[in-house]
Amino acid sequence: MKAIPFALLLACAVPVAAQGECPHSSEVTARHLFGSWRAEFAGEGQVGTLLLEKHALYAGSLSGTLERNGERSKLAGDIEDGEFTLEESADGVRIAAAWLGEVVEGSCGREIRGEWRRDGAASGTAFILRKE
Repeated sequence: MKAIPFALLLACAVPVAAQGECPHSSEVTARHLFGSWRAEFAGEGQVGTLLLEKHALYAGSLSGTLERNGERSKLAGDIEDGEFTLEESADGVRIAAAWLGEVVEGSCGREIRGEWRRDGAASGTAFILRKE
């Protein structure tokens, strides 16, 4: 059996950073969250799709849309130290609901769990967001 030169093995190895970064949950920034997400709501059997993008006015913030049950809502929010906040509005003016959650450690910023609550409601619904 012929030995493979060590230099060739090193050349074939892909550094961890080149494979895609995996930030600690507290290091996740808005740019890690840009893209399409699937939302699942506990106990409701409902799913939705979020598209999160860079906010046009506020650097480091998010904006986007939510499609659920054939309806579209506007979104705006932030991520700081792994804590995720998002406001949802059906008309783009009044807040209809809030999303409060945390990036799941070890998910590389691809999963967020928390509570979705209608504006003025005493309790909310658990949600899971997974990046598509």
